[in-house]
Amino acid sequence: MGWWEKLKDGLRKTAQLLRTDIRDLFKREGELVDDQFLERLFEMLVRTDMGVQAARGIVQEVEKKYRSRVVQLGEVLAEIKAQLKDLLRQPEVPLNLAAEGPTVIMVCGVNGCGKTTSIAKLAHMFRKEGKRVILGAADTFRAAAAEQLTAWAHRVGAEIVTGSPGSDPGAVAHRTVARTLETGAEICIVDTAGRLQTQQHLMRELAKIHRVLGKQLPGAPHEVLLVLDATTGQNGISQAKHFTEAVHCTGIFLAKLDGTAKGGVIVAIRQQVGLPVKFVGVGEKPDDIAAFDSERFVEALFEGIESPAMV
Repeated sequence: MGWWEKLKDGLRKTAQLLRTDIRDLFKREGELVDDQFLERLFEMLVRTDMGVQAARGIVQEVEKKYRSRVVQLGEVLAEIKAQLKDLLRQPEVPLNLAAEGPTVIMVCGVNGCGKTTSIAKLAHMFRKEGKRVILGAADTFRAAAAEQLTAWAHRVGAEIVTGSPGSDPGAVAHRTVARTLETGAEICIVDTAGRLQTQQHLMRELAKIHRVLGKQLPGAPHEVLLVLDATTGQNGISQAKHFTEAVHCTGIFLAKLDGTAKGGVIVAIRQQVGLPVKFVGVGEKPDDIAAFDSERFVEALFEGIESPAMV
């Protein structure tokens, strides 16, 4: 599948929820915009997990334009799309690649968020571009973490640096950058231990890895990507805030978008945290990665809803 098809496929569950709700909202050709209509529209938007603040703002704009008028589905959809695109608009920030030498990417996130698979997808993306990739398994706290990352490294054609279980994660990160410089690889991706944002001592360990990378290679890490599990919905907001405080995250990789009807959480993340969403994961395969595009995201979210069959 191409980018557009992958995105539509990944947003299928959220889009299905919206289609069902919009069918209920527009039971006939025209609907009067009154308190009941606005309340139902608000509930529909909140169910996508975009957050109360964003949903309320969209409803207020619909009310301002259409209060006491009979509206058609297309009019309301156009307004919702316009508001969502405005909320999601972000600078076109591709990955911050180093001007000279290797680019170092640090990846963090809580256990079970899809971090290992997301790293594999990034590595595969770079390998397809012809770049040499070195992975660093700096999650030394969980025995299976290095094994899983090693298996993915072999699958996508990347080299991997590991440490013994329980060893210093900072030392593994250091050796990974050293190996990157030694081999002339263009990309270095350092995994870190999954942890809850409330575990302060572990968050300090993350900050230490960040410092180690910066001391070894000026300007590193060039990107600090936070992997968030889309299925967690609003809990991702708290994670994003805490991780950003600890290691100055530069962007978000939203994983498991295909497994949730809460795809609207991207809106809440952009509005409340301000971090750019750089990639979305839309499946389990190495190719199931899409660079985030706010315009196309909104169009995919409402794909097929304007069909007469939906009304």
